[in-house]
Amino acid sequence: MAGSGRLALRSVAGQGWVRGSGPAVLSRLRDAAVVRPGFLSAAEEETLSSELEPQLRRRRYEYDHWDAAIHGFRETEKSRWSEASRSILQRVQAAAFGPGQTLLSSVHVLDLEPRGYIKPHVDSIKFCGSTIAGLSLLSPSVMRLVHTQEPGEWLELLLEPGSLYILRGSARYDFSHEILRDEESFFGERRVPRGRRISVISRSLPEGMGPGEPGQLPPPC
Repeated sequence: MAGSGRLALRSVAGQGWVRGSGPAVLSRLRDAAVVRPGFLSAAEEETLSSELEPQLRRRRYEYDHWDAAIHGFRETEKSRWSEASRSILQRVQAAAFGPGQTLLSSVHVLDLEPRGYIKPHVDSIKFCGSTIAGLSLLSPSVMRLVHTQEPGEWLELLLEPGSLYILRGSARYDFSHEILRDEESFFGERRVPRGRRISVISRSLPEGMGPGEPGQLPPPC
């Protein structure tokens, strides 16, 4: 897929972070699939990683998932944060969510081992609302989105450590998304070696759910 067809590229600060099958899909998802490279400083990335490590270390990597969408992972939900991390998450909220959106109180933390990956899946409206926003820590990775009805329409996001990605509306419900396994991890001709990756994912509230209601761990993102 990545080497065929007419490609288009959307650039930020002179570099390409989003590439797709053509100008139409890039235009369609311009505001629905967004990458903000360098959202975190190196110190902020270290702050989050250091806070998460003790909790993650108590868990084992798993190699199956309740909907078979993920391999080589450990995950948790976290609602209590240090003041420094809470400040970072407030910046995520301001950057990714509208003033009328309420966020789920727990943040989803997903830890992929170096050979772990997330298979193509479409988010369920049962677990989160119209917007998700993820901070990428430790390792670069490539997220691929493919239209569920027109597989020739696709988008790839280069997620470098410290970047923020945002998926809204059509990007979540009309497109599957996945994190490529190491041997498939290319962004165009560029090899993107996969190491251990942690994503810190904030989610808007599902329709009809109150902000204090607990939910099952969501599908991976």
